[in-house]
Amino acid sequence: MNRTRSYRRLPSRQRGFSLIEIIVVVVLIGGIVAFAASRILGGGDRARVNLAQAQVQTLAGKVENYEMDTGTLPERLSDLVVQPSGVSGWLGPYATEGELTDPWNTPFEFRVPGDGRRFDIVSYGADRQPGGESVNADIGIQQ
Repeated sequence: MNRTRSYRRLPSRQRGFSLIEIIVVVVLIGGIVAFAASRILGGGDRARVNLAQAQVQTLAGKVENYEMDTGTLPERLSDLVVQPSGVSGWLGPYATEGELTDPWNTPFEFRVPGDGRRFDIVSYGADRQPGGESVNADIGIQQ
């Protein structure tokens, strides 16, 4: 009852991938990776715009806190960090030096009076120039 089976390998027509098949697969994978990377890395600009909007609103609140304590608006944003001479009631610091720059490492612009408001805080966006569109657009106080 002891049967011996012999397994014989059937001849195969194809023993591997051709060079053309490998190149096609590598090109397809490269295209997919490039597309995914552009979508992921392009999202960084949108995140910076959102962060700048949040920073502007936060700084506006800190300027208002300064005004409540001192009775006047600061002359410059650095007054939120270091007490200016001749100002009484200052209970700061209200901000840190790092909070005075936007996500593109450019100082926020502070204007008193603002455009239809008591003050404005503006980031010039990715291009660091007034005006622009999309991620290059100016980012200011939202009301």
